Amino acid sequence: MKRKEYVTALEPLHLELNNLARWLAHTGQRMLVLFEGRDTAGKGGVIAAIAQTLNPRQCRVVALPRPSEREATQWYFQRYVAHLPAAGELVLFDRSWYNRAGVEHVMGYCTDAQYREFLKQAPRFEKMLVDDGILMFKYWLAVDQAEQEQRFAERASDPLKRWKLSPIDLKAREKYAEYGAARERMFAATHSRHAPWCAVNFNDQKTGRLTLIRHLLDHTPDRKLPDDMIELPPLAGRAQKERFKGKVVLLG
Repeated sequence: MKRKEYVTALEPLHLELNNLARWLAHTGQRMLVLFEGRDTAGKGGVIAAIAQTLNPRQCRVVALPRPSEREATQWYFQRYVAHLPAAGELVLFDRSWYNRAGVEHVMGYCTDAQYREFLKQAPRFEKMLVDDGILMFKYWLAVDQAEQEQRFAERASDPLKRWKLSPIDLKAREKYAEYGAARERMFAATHSRHAPWCAVNFNDQKTGRLTLIRHLLDHTPDRKLPDDMIELPPLAGRAQKERFKGKVVLLG
């Protein structure tokens, strides 16, 4: 998809996302969206597209680093609980507790017992969240191996994108099939009526973003509120120029 076409299609979705944010604030509803998928699939891009025009105090992006030594001794879900949405908030997880079913399992960073326990506990944990009133969405961003390789090469050659390539990403290139098998086991164990998975084709990232955002909006309650019209009263006096005293330098 051409960029101009993408921007044109995204604009009305941004208006609807702002209506959604206003509805959340008005009703006190809580919304949680998990973004999972293969490396380079485009999780950061779609999260940025959603959050772009929203109030960052209301729409929070959570991208946790590897657990600390202390966190590694806690209940696995414990560090994620602290980032769940409060009333009126939208929280976007750039990877989530499903790390355990993906990279941790495939790369051997957790034991088989921990992996099996996670697959049993995750649906129960999510049922508790949904039963408490949280609106939860789980998205898997799908990308073919050939397209993934092309994106890896682009990141390796672009000095502004090399930070996106971690040693784990490089090792994961050789485990495309293993990650696919782990994903299918994860879907089988954690796809439920209360917290279903939705897979989105992200071979074309712009089309994928629009598809995902449209799905998110179409599956939230009726959220239209009367428009808040803001009128700025006239200034009491003449407009003043910005002036500085002392040694402060004004650039531009």
